[in-house]
Amino acid sequence: MVKRQGAQWASVWAMVAVVVLWGSVAAAAALELKGKFEILQGEVSTHTPGKVKLVEFADFYCPHCHRFDGEGLALLEKEFGNKLESTMVGFPVIHGKLPTPFDMYEQAKMMGKGKEMKSVLFRTIHKDKITGVLDRSLREVLIKEVGLDPKAFEEGMASGKPAKLFEDGRKWGERIKVQQTPTVLLDGNIKTETIDPENIRLIIQSILDADKKK
Repeated sequence: MVKRQGAQWASVWAMVAVVVLWGSVAAAAALELKGKFEILQGEVSTHTPGKVKLVEFADFYCPHCHRFDGEGLALLEKEFGNKLESTMVGFPVIHGKLPTPFDMYEQAKMMGKGKEMKSVLFRTIHKDKITGVLDRSLREVLIKEVGLDPKAFEEGMASGKPAKLFEDGRKWGERIKVQQTPTVLLDGNIKTETIDPENIRLIIQSILDADKKK
């Protein structure tokens, strides 16, 4: 009985040591980073050496998201090149709007034209001022503009897969407590709501610099 209890306590203390060690490693990693950010507890890092993964939680109807995508993100992609891998997750914060743009983006992403469709949708909503129903005839024009086949695209939309991906992304944003758009998540667990390109640049550069020290 005593031996068994001792073994159980040894197992418990081993688990505690792992948790403490993981926390110390995470804290040490955070100390090496520059900029304003939050390390999310419970979210696993997706970092691979020499590259940073940037996820932009954005609302197509949000003017700040439009500006960040066209200016801030463009500058970051130009500076870091293939060291930065970026994607967008649709996260609606403006109520009363149809989800069609989000579904269109997800479908285009599955067909290899996500970035192109994202740019076209932001332009259509914020520059062309088309914020109502994106009916099938208008969608066809946009689909052709990004170089996709309208028939295959609409079949994909009707499958329900884009809507499911959009919903999964929205739940992800809720899990990590996205409060505003745009919000940026770096390498799966580094969250920043300070969407100043210089702040994000500092974080990314410090991640890459930390890789060189390993």
